[in-house]
Amino acid sequence: MYCSPVVDVISEHSVSYHQYADNTQLRLSLPTDNTAEGLAVLATCTMDVRHWYLRNGLQLNPDKSEALIIHKTNQLQVATASLSSVAVAGVDLPVADAVKVLGVVLDRRLLFDRHATSVARACSYHVQAIRHICHVLMTELALTVA
Repeated sequence: MYCSPVVDVISEHSVSYHQYADNTQLRLSLPTDNTAEGLAVLATCTMDVRHWYLRNGLQLNPDKSEALIIHKTNQLQVATASLSSVAVAGVDLPVADAVKVLGVVLDRRLLFDRHATSVARACSYHVQAIRHICHVLMTELALTVA
């Protein structure tokens, strides 16, 4: 509730957003012919958000901030190929290959291969953990029955 008024600042820049608890995500469609203009809007918006946070006793943590450029077309891929970082609240964030959003791994092409791998890895870990403790549970069950 304390962070929710920041959406007024974000909306002034015509930037889309999503909030969950204390997590605010900004989304911006970039024109393929002028990505610099869109990135300038994002930089200005995030600076205003940072100032709002500071005025309200909060802090934007660049170490927990990530930037992802999603593209489905080759045209946008060419336009963003030279982008290695994005200015967010006065900090240059490296452009990530993938980010985790509410447990879902999103990659640049929205293929969900990395998400499927992440889910499979987590399942495998938990199956191994259950196998590891299974004999203990069976022993306790046998003692309870006897």
